Amino acid sequence: MFWQRVGALIIGIFVGFLGGLFGKGGSAVATPLLSLIGFPGFVAVAAPLPATIPGTLVAAAEYSHSHWLDWAVFWWSVAIGVPATILGAYLSKLTGATPLLLVTGVLVLAFGLSFLFEPRKAMPGEEDKDAPREIVRPRFWKLRLVAVAAGVGLISGLLANSGGFLLAPSYAKFLGHPIKRAFATSLAVAAVLAVPGTVVHAYLGHIDWAVAGLIALGSVPSSYFGAKLALRSRSEKLEMLYGAVLTALGAFFLIHGVR
Repeated sequence: MFWQRVGALIIGIFVGFLGGLFGKGGSAVATPLLSLIGFPGFVAVAAPLPATIPGTLVAAAEYSHSHWLDWAVFWWSVAIGVPATILGAYLSKLTGATPLLLVTGVLVLAFGLSFLFEPRKAMPGEEDKDAPREIVRPRFWKLRLVAVAAGVGLISGLLANSGGFLLAPSYAKFLGHPIKRAFATSLAVAAVLAVPGTVVHAYLGHIDWAVAGLIALGSVPSSYFGAKLALRSRSEKLEMLYGAVLTALGAFFLIHGVR
């Protein structure tokens, strides 16, 4: 039991750093790692959800200070994503995780390969510390955003995670966000989407708060350092690395889903 607790702390450090670096909460990565070190299913699935909220907020604040956060996309995503997350969390009692893991794996893998083989060229000024002030919107961006927020919210509720592993690539590909803006906005939205899922899963008795506390303890400082590193990195290199991580994560979801 002692070494399991130490393992939860180390997992928190690891997923916090990845979350800050790549604009995701980290609960999707924490769940299989917790299972690997022996935590039971419901604990591994639900405990990372509240645990990643403080670290996600710290990383989001760091991106926001550098003016990368898209507040219009944030508010639309929250308005659509929160009710979708609540619905997904309640439906988790009725649906199996395997089909959803497979669908999620395909999506994440496709995103990862697209970042690797079709990287977005950085626009002038995107390598500066401060983001460009003007945000260029694609056609029908609100309609695209509603579809993204509803779909990701539903999946995040069903899988008991904050949805960041789908939000960031969706913002980049469907809304044309520069990669750092996609990360910044994804982190802020993921922190909010994790709250209703946490409330529902706590009500259902799925959360081990001691494990959640250990993950949070590790993730807060490492999320900050992950975000700092991302902000200092060149966008093109960051996008390529992100593509590699998404590809690996998508392959993991597919392998895990067929077991």
